[in-house]
Amino acid sequence: VASNASSALGHCPVFFPLVGALIGILAAASTGLGALVWPPWLAVLAALAFEVWLTGALHEDAVADFCDAFGGGHTRDQVLAILEDSRIGAFGALGLLFAVSLRTGAMMTLVIQWGVAGWPLWSSAFIASSAMGRWVMVLAMGLFAPVAGRESLSRTIGGALSRRERVESGVWTLAAIAPFAVLLPLQFLFAVALLIPVVGGLLHLVRRKLGGMTGDCLGCVGYVSQVVVLLAAAARKQPWGPLS
Repeated sequence: VASNASSALGHCPVFFPLVGALIGILAAASTGLGALVWPPWLAVLAALAFEVWLTGALHEDAVADFCDAFGGGHTRDQVLAILEDSRIGAFGALGLLFAVSLRTGAMMTLVIQWGVAGWPLWSSAFIASSAMGRWVMVLAMGLFAPVAGRESLSRTIGGALSRRERVESGVWTLAAIAPFAVLLPLQFLFAVALLIPVVGGLLHLVRRKLGGMTGDCLGCVGYVSQVVVLLAAAARKQPWGPLS
């Protein structure tokens, strides 16, 4: 039974982008409903509080652990030891503060910029960011082996997906980001242009420090990807001209 359960869990990542899209839909819907009675900034905060409750702050916890480990650890063993430490240090607290603040600020900017009537526009960005963040996690699982000798989410579910399942995961992602790409094409292209160096830099750091992937690293990369997409969506100008 345990073997069957482990096998089933190993194939869960194929649905990560779909789950992300559903979470994005709920965040957008709760923001839209909240904006009917509250100012946009308060509606966004309420929606994020709901999302944190819904997800158990799993990715936020990963961001704090990642920042503590890679900010305070100089060797591979130190990084892994800090990742296993449940306490939050200065790097973790500041990293989480900045990550959540940037995400919140970008979401507020989108809602204020487009208004409640522009719900299709900013909700498409919410949904796309959530789905793309999870897809980047699936991509990282395919590129990195789990860190040897350490139990983690990456070891439990990483590397179990077949090529067909990875393609299926990509299809879910394309379906989730399609409205964003159609409604806000320049912002979408800007998001892709930002994601490539940011995610590439994070993955390079993980490879150089650990030589493999952990669950906290996956969660942090996914959350940072969400933030990057939202920042791109909220941008009014890009280096080569105006976005809106």
